[in-house]
Amino acid sequence: MSNVMAIARRDIARLLRVPAAWVVLFGLVFIPPLYAWFNIAGFWNPYGNTNAIEVIVVNNDRGTDSKTIGKMNMGAQIVRQLKSNTQLGWKFADQSAAMQRVESGASYASIIIPGDFSDRVAGVIEGHSTRPTLEYYVNEKANALASRITDTGASTVDSQVNETFVSTVSKVVSGVVNKTDAEINTKADSATADTLADLNKAQQSVADIRSNISDLTTTLNGVPDKTKAARGTLDKTQKAGAGTSQQLNDASSAIAKTQNTLNDFVNGAGGTLDQSSSLLSQASSQSNVAINSIAAGLTKANGDVGSALSTAQQINTDTGSLISRLEAAGVPGSSSAIADLKTQNQRLGDSINALSDLNSSKNLGSTVSSTVSAANGINTSTQSALGNAANARKTITTGALPQLNNGLNGLSSVAATSSANLASQGSLITQSTLVLNQLDQAATTAAKALAGTDKGLANLQSHLTTLTTDISALSGSSTLGSSGILAKSVGGDGKLDAAKIADFMLSPTVLDTKIVYPVSTYGSGMAPLFTNLTLWVGAFMLVVLMKLEVDDDGLENEPTPGQRYWGRWILFALIASIQAVVTVLGELIIGVQCYNVPIFIITAILASIVYVSITYALSATFLHVGKALCVALVIIQIPGSSGMYPIEMMPKFFRALYPYLPFTYSINALRETIAGFYRADWFANMGRLMIFAILFFILGLAVKPHMGNLQRLVDRQLKASDIISSEPALHKSGEYPISQALNMLADKEEYRAGIEERARKFALLYPKLMRGALAFGIAVPAAMAITFSLTTGTKLIALAAWVIWFLVTIIFLVVVESIRDSLARQVRLGNLEDDAVRTLLYERQRPRKKAKAKTAHKNTEGGDLQ
Repeated sequence: MSNVMAIARRDIARLLRVPAAWVVLFGLVFIPPLYAWFNIAGFWNPYGNTNAIEVIVVNNDRGTDSKTIGKMNMGAQIVRQLKSNTQLGWKFADQSAAMQRVESGASYASIIIPGDFSDRVAGVIEGHSTRPTLEYYVNEKANALASRITDTGASTVDSQVNETFVSTVSKVVSGVVNKTDAEINTKADSATADTLADLNKAQQSVADIRSNISDLTTTLNGVPDKTKAARGTLDKTQKAGAGTSQQLNDASSAIAKTQNTLNDFVNGAGGTLDQSSSLLSQASSQSNVAINSIAAGLTKANGDVGSALSTAQQINTDTGSLISRLEAAGVPGSSSAIADLKTQNQRLGDSINALSDLNSSKNLGSTVSSTVSAANGINTSTQSALGNAANARKTITTGALPQLNNGLNGLSSVAATSSANLASQGSLITQSTLVLNQLDQAATTAAKALAGTDKGLANLQSHLTTLTTDISALSGSSTLGSSGILAKSVGGDGKLDAAKIADFMLSPTVLDTKIVYPVSTYGSGMAPLFTNLTLWVGAFMLVVLMKLEVDDDGLENEPTPGQRYWGRWILFALIASIQAVVTVLGELIIGVQCYNVPIFIITAILASIVYVSITYALSATFLHVGKALCVALVIIQIPGSSGMYPIEMMPKFFRALYPYLPFTYSINALRETIAGFYRADWFANMGRLMIFAILFFILGLAVKPHMGNLQRLVDRQLKASDIISSEPALHKSGEYPISQALNMLADKEEYRAGIEERARKFALLYPKLMRGALAFGIAVPAAMAITFSLTTGTKLIALAAWVIWFLVTIIFLVVVESIRDSLARQVRLGNLEDDAVRTLLYERQRPRKKAKAKTAHKNTEGGDLQ
C-alpha cells in the first residue's frame, strides 16, 4: 500500500511542478464538461421554439354556396385561424412560390387547400360527396427532426379543418333542431306519457297474473288432501263391500238351508215353521243392514270423487285462462314456461276425463243404484217369505210349501246376484284410486310450472319498474330548456348553442393530466445522458493524454504490477472526480432541476470513477485496441441505454444489450436525483454500476500483468510504422517465462535445437496465415453484405455480424503475431549465456526479496523499541 500511495503522491507532485501540465489539467477538467453544458443549454426547450420552423399554406379554395349551410369559404376560415396560431412559423403564398421554397429547403413543408375544398365539405354535410383532402408536401432532406415537427403542423391544420367542419355542422343541426323544438318536445312528451301508461298497464297485468297464479297454486296445494280423503273412503267402501258380499253368500247359504229344512219338515209342526220364519227375518235384517252400509259408503265415495273432480275441473279452467293471458302478454323468454303449462294442463284434463267417466252413472253411480235395488229386493222377498210362512200354518197342506220354496229361491237368487255385484265393484274402486294418484301427480307438476312462471313474471315486473323509473327521470329532463341532459348545450333563450355543441363534439372528454415525478424542462430531462457522455469522454481523455505505464523514478522500492496499476488509477480517479464535480456544478448553475443536490454530486463522482476504471483497464491491458473498444462502447451506449428515447422504441439488438451497459444504471440513478426517488431504485442502480468497476478491476489486475510481451510486440510494430504514437511497456519482467529459462539451463543445446525447428516451421506458415486472414477479412464481410441485402429487417444483425467478424479477425492476427513473437523470444533465450539467464531469474525475484527484507527490518525495529 505504501508503494501505491508513493506512486500517487509522486505523480501529483510532477503535475504541480510543471506549469505546462496545469494547462493540460485545466483542459482535462473543464473541456469535457463543456459538452454537457452546451448540449443541455441547446436542448433546454427546443419545442418552445417551433414557431421559427417555416410552413407555407396555400389557399386555393373558391368557397361554396350551399342550400343547407349557405355561403362558406372554409379555406379563408382556416387561414384566419392559422394566423393566430404560434405553434409553427406559418407563411402564406401561392402554390408555385410555396413549392419552390419547399424544394429549395427554405421552408420545411407546405400545405395546399384545393379549390373545391368548401364544395366537398358542403357535400359531406348534405350526404352526396367524398371526404375533402388537403395536400401536404414535406422536405425530409432539409432536417430529419423538422419533418416530424411539420407533421405536427399538418395535424394542426387538419384539426383546424375538423374544428371548422364541426362548427359548421353544429350550426346547421342547431338551426334545424331549434326550428322544430316545440313540435319535438310535444311529441316527446306525448310519447313518453303513452309509454308510461302502457308500462303501468303491463305492470298491473303482470301483478294480476301473479295473483291468479298464487290463488291457483293454493288450490293445487289443497288437491292432495282431497284426493287423500277420497282414497280413504274408497278403501273403507272396498272393505265393507267385501264383508257384505261374504254376508250375502252366508245369507244365501242360510236360505238354502232353510229351504231344505222346510222340505224336510213339510209335515212337521208349526214350531218348526216359526223357527224358520225367525231365521229368515234375522237373515233379512242382516242383509238389509249390510246393503244399506255399502250403499251409504258408495254414496259418500261418489260425493268425494265428485268434489275432487269439481276442483280439478276448476284448476284446469283457471290454468287454461292463465295460459291465454300469458300468450297475450307476449313476455320475452316465457315461451318455454307456457309450453310446460300447456302440457301439464292437458295431462290434468285427461285425468279429469277419466275420473268423470268413473264417477258417471254407468260406473260408480250405477253401482250405488244396484246396491239400493238389491236391498229393496231382499226386503220385498223377505216380507213375501214371512207372509207366506204365516199363511203356511193355515195352508201348509194346501200348496203353501211350493209358494214358500218359490220365495226362498227368489231370495237366494237376489242374495247371490247382490254378492256378485258387490264383488265386481272392487276393480272400479281400484281404478278410482289410480286416477286419484294421477290427479295428485298432475297437481304437483302444475304447481312447479306455475312457480317457474311466477319467478319469470317477477323478473319482468322488476324490469318494468326500472324502465318506468328511467323513462320518468328522462321525461323530467327531456325539454331543451330544463336542467337535464342537454342543459349545458342550451343558451339563455332556451335554444341550442351551436358553439357549445361544437366544443363538445370536438372534445367530448376532458383530460385531467397529473404528472408523476415532474421534470421542469427538456434540458433537465436530457441532463443524465449528456452528463454520462461527458464523464465518459473525460475518462477517455485521461487514458489518451496521460501515460498508462508507471516508471520507478523516485520510488524507494520497485513496485509490483498491481501496485503500479493502483497507483496510476488513484491519480486518474482523483482527476475524474474533479471533472464530475465541475460538470454537475455547472449544470446546477445553468438551472438543471435537482431533487437532491448532494446525492446528485455523489452519483456523478461514482459514475466518473467507474468509467475511469473501465477505460483505464481496457487501455492499459489492450493498449490501442482497448482505446478503440472504449470508443465502440460509448457509440453503443448512446442508443442502447435509454438516454434519449425509451428503450422499448429501440431495435431488438439494443434492447438485448440494455441490461449490460453501464450507462443504463448511471442514467437511471441520475434521473432519481433529478426528479425524485422511488423506493431503493437509486441504491439498486448504483450497486449494479459498481459491478462494472469490480469486473474491470479484475481485468486490469489479473490480465494486464500477463500482457507485457504483447504490449512490447505492439510497441515495436507501431515504432516500425514511424507514424502512430505508442507508449513502451516499462515493466520488463515476464519477457522470458521461468519454465522456459529453466528448460534452457537444464539442456541448452536440446532446447535451442527444438525451438529453432519450431520457429522455422512457423516462419513458413506465417505468410499463408496472414494472406488467409486478409482474404477472409474481405470475403466474409462482402458475403455478409450480399446475404443481408437480400433480406429485410436484418440491418442490425448484419452490423453485429460485421463487428463480431472484425473482432475475430483482430484476435486472430494478434494470436498469430504473439506466437511469432514468442518463438522469436525463445530463440533469443536459447542464444543467451547461462549467466545472463540466471541474472534474468534473479531480477524476477528481486522485488519480492526487497519487500520481504523491508518487512523484516520493520519488525526488527519494532522489537528494538519494545
